[in-house]
Amino acid sequence: MRFQRCRELFGEDGFRRVKDIKVIILGVGGVGSYLLDCLYRSGVSDITIVDYDKFDETNRNRQIGSDRVGEFKVDIFKELYPSIKTINRRVDIEWVDSFDFEPFNFVIDSLDTTAVKIEIAKRTYSKLIMSAGSANRVDSSKIEVASIWKTHGNRLARKIRSELRKVGFNKNFKVVFSSEPDISSKGGSFVGVTGAFGLVICSEVIKDILS
Repeated sequence: MRFQRCRELFGEDGFRRVKDIKVIILGVGGVGSYLLDCLYRSGVSDITIVDYDKFDETNRNRQIGSDRVGEFKVDIFKELYPSIKTINRRVDIEWVDSFDFEPFNFVIDSLDTTAVKIEIAKRTYSKLIMSAGSANRVDSSKIEVASIWKTHGNRLARKIRSELRKVGFNKNFKVVFSSEPDISSKGGSFVGVTGAFGLVICSEVIKDILS
């Protein structure tokens, strides 16, 4: 049976609850692709992904599906994970403001643009898990999970905190981040960290459902 080991671990009631959740993943790159794979293999049956990029040669060091250079990510993931729903769309502030997030139990932000991440937080904080700062790092043991207000040692999370305070936002939401200092300023990425971010986010979703 495909999900036998998950059923044994989660229990029948737990597995049913995992199966029934609705998750939307915003961005399926180095973090989001591993998150998608983990959720799918764990039995989550209602997953929507949003991305507008095509795979590029430079993605091949860290992204699932990236051997299909030049093809839309959402199309390749639909082949790999047939039951998912896909939206081929750039996630910008206009889209975030108009999209209906209400049906989803979890909104996962694995995007890179600070202004968009802030808008997502303002709209979806009660169901949000945000990825912050996985590039320029090599030590997956430095990955942590905390409220946005308790993040530390991470420039992107610090920028988001600062901008949210400016608009008077004081709500909590969960952030997966790394406190490892940047080892490069060139925007390099290592799958041992970016992929681990996705797996940690997946673990947080499953833990929340089982608890």
